[in-house]
Amino acid sequence: MSRRGLLDGQVALITGAGGGVGRGIARRFAEEGAAVALHCRTALASARETAARIREAGGAAVVLRADLTDEDACRGLVAGAADRFGGRLTALVNNAGVQPLRELAGMTAAEWREVVDANLTSAFTCTQAAARLMRGQDGGGSVTHIASVEARSPAPAHAHYSASKAAVVAHARAAAREYGPWGVRVNTVSPGLIDREGLAEEWPEGVRRWRQASAVGRIGRPEDVGDACVFLASPLASWVTGHDLVVDGGVSARPPW
Repeated sequence: MSRRGLLDGQVALITGAGGGVGRGIARRFAEEGAAVALHCRTALASARETAARIREAGGAAVVLRADLTDEDACRGLVAGAADRFGGRLTALVNNAGVQPLRELAGMTAAEWREVVDANLTSAFTCTQAAARLMRGQDGGGSVTHIASVEARSPAPAHAHYSASKAAVVAHARAAAREYGPWGVRVNTVSPGLIDREGLAEEWPEGVRRWRQASAVGRIGRPEDVGDACVFLASPLASWVTGHDLVVDGGVSARPPW
């Protein structure tokens, strides 16, 4: 595993690390020298495989399970990640979330709350727990929420998802101000369309449109999101907080007319 050392000595918790984007983030953190705690709720086999590959390459990685819609589970996850690596946690990436399709006209309040709890409330609770731990550390720490370009441009049947991601961006800005004096930086990364296995076959027209709209002619990779998160957790971003870093290949720069 190539190590450039941007995150040497860091301990990171990546939530939702059983999915494609979470795996990409975890791999990039490990490649840059961080010890990584990979959280999952149901994708245990995938998270374990990623952790095993990190360890085989000489890195440090553990897998932790938790239901992040449970407040106590969020706090326990953060504490557990720190306990596995000597009581320290320097970086948290709130990547876990859900993205169901449901039109507003037929959406129930329970369906709305399910998405908001999974995408927004979990980030709030994990960040609160992590910030309290980071406050007492030399050098503080960083928190990065994974938002979405849909925070600004909602897709059909994604009102609950888009609203939750817009709120994630707002939470990060508010948290950046309140946790800044604690030495904790809080930012967001807003990805565009990120590739996954089978996507081109399932949604060929959407992939084609994204490639055409992209300034660089391709859709994103999980490692693209990981690179942005590495930067925000690294000393290179020591004066960056309250910022939303859009990672979409230039699609959002395309004129709407």
